[in-house]
Amino acid sequence: MERIKRFFNDKNEVSKDADIDFSQSGDYLEAIKALARTTYQSLYVINYQTKGFEYVSENPLFLCGKTSEEVKELGYAFYFQNVKPEDVEMLIKINEAGFEFFDKIPIEERKMYSISYDFYLINSKKNMVLVNHKLAPMFLTEEGQVWKALCAVSLSNNSSSGNVMLSKEGSNEIWKYDLTAEKWEKSEKIKLSSREYEILSLYASGLTINEIGCKLFITADTVKFHRKKLFEKIGVNNIAEALSYAKTNKLL
Repeated sequence: MERIKRFFNDKNEVSKDADIDFSQSGDYLEAIKALARTTYQSLYVINYQTKGFEYVSENPLFLCGKTSEEVKELGYAFYFQNVKPEDVEMLIKINEAGFEFFDKIPIEERKMYSISYDFYLINSKKNMVLVNHKLAPMFLTEEGQVWKALCAVSLSNNSSSGNVMLSKEGSNEIWKYDLTAEKWEKSEKIKLSSREYEILSLYASGLTINEIGCKLFITADTVKFHRKKLFEKIGVNNIAEALSYAKTNKLL
């Protein structure tokens, strides 16, 4: 239990007698379950008052050979069993940095933020799988601490752990966390040109370079030119990474 406590921060301490408006949650789990049936992502809900998982979807990506009920029962102990040890320490650092950042945000804005990062899961075959993890607050206490949060897990197209980023709904500002320097750095979301957006959207639809060229009435070489410029702009090496970046940063 002591090691699990490392995932929780005093700045987001939700005690048993915390002042919570319980009516805000309603029958929200039915909506989460419906969403889980429509997405390829694994979904789960963290309850910071009980320091455990309130819901875990059936999607096998996040389960590592266990049932959803087994993962739900394990709660944060799951991470110590199924996450690369170095990444467990990284997750604890991200958790602490995230709540330090969150504590400085006005209470009325806190539910507008989400955090994204990558880490390695060890699956049932003892293989390491790099996944992307997104967390967004759902319900807050009256004092502004996160009571419950929704998490979504999907395969990452990045090549290493980390890639920590906070973003705010409706804002072009993003905050990236430097794990070495242990500080947040502010930047702005990259804006795609209309042509870059068209090409990336058509790639997302599964079209080839030649098919994209025909669709846009340009040559395949022109498609490649715009693709190269796009890769340089967002700092990726291939179209898979570009699509992953676009999804994470809500460019599409």
